[in-house]
Amino acid sequence: MNTATKLSGFALGIAAVFGAAYGVGRVAGPVAPAAETRHAAGDPTHGSAAQPTGGAHSATDDPAAHLPGGLLVSDQGYTLAPVAAPAGEFAFRITGPDNAPVTRYDVAHDKRMHLIVARRDLSGFRHVHPELAPDGTWRVASPLGGPGVWRAFADFTPTGGPALTLGADVTVPGPVDARPLPAPATSATADGYTVTLAGSPQPGRATELTLTVSRDGTPVTDLQPYLGAYGHLVALRQGDLAYLHVHPERAPGDGRTPAGPAVTFSAEFPSAGAYRLYLDFRHGEAVHTAEFTVVVGAPAVPGGPATSTPATTSPTGTAPTATGAPSAGAEHGVPGHGHD
Repeated sequence: MNTATKLSGFALGIAAVFGAAYGVGRVAGPVAPAAETRHAAGDPTHGSAAQPTGGAHSATDDPAAHLPGGLLVSDQGYTLAPVAAPAGEFAFRITGPDNAPVTRYDVAHDKRMHLIVARRDLSGFRHVHPELAPDGTWRVASPLGGPGVWRAFADFTPTGGPALTLGADVTVPGPVDARPLPAPATSATADGYTVTLAGSPQPGRATELTLTVSRDGTPVTDLQPYLGAYGHLVALRQGDLAYLHVHPERAPGDGRTPAGPAVTFSAEFPSAGAYRLYLDFRHGEAVHTAEFTVVVGAPAVPGGPATSTPATTSPTGTAPTATGAPSAGAEHGVPGHGHD
């Protein structure tokens, strides 16, 4: 074998090694240092005040290391691991620092596990509550409503551990009809209810958001508690789907919190950009979801016209649809709204 042939073979071998290493990195995902979860002093569990749930920073407190929730599949030794499940079911485990499935969880906002899913185009939002098996597997009727890449967020507190929000992508095969993000709105409709949004969120600053519920022009003053509050708000950032999960600072039964029509939240958006807000509220023994697009950092337009976008609901306790099965009342063309 001549010298040129030997050198060519050597170069191909090096390329193959680096190509394989790159592939492993793509499958395994980025490796991040252990981080400490930030939470507001007003809620020792998680997510009820101005800090994003599951947000983290490194031991060196490097400002560049601050992350909102849901961007990591593994944090502080805990990992979200989807597992194989029968058709129509979604299952996953949380493994702990010892690599064993976690089987003990604290109750936070009336549940031990909150599973939130949304398609990557921010459609098909669902919030469900799986059941825990003795072996540490969480199972629920699949909330993934149609083809596409979905982001699944597990929001939980392991007993003796930190409150976390971990995220993982899950793909439902089939042709995908991607939908553009709806335009920014200050009003949304949900099953005959009208919800208006007031507030001008700015990046990196605690912002008060007030959502007011009415029906047929009449303020709703008898909202029913849902997950320990009169409203439950999730925000997802367009692009990476950074996750913020906030609750009102006041709770039902504290003697000072009216049951509507206004529900006020304090939230801190980590950056400028477009976000999709999902407000769950309970009235008439059903949970309704109103959705808004907001652009954080955009100047307010006094007296600007309000636009509205549709939102959907399912009766309390209704099981979400199975993987790939269509459901009624889908937001901007993609099935998949629901609660459990």
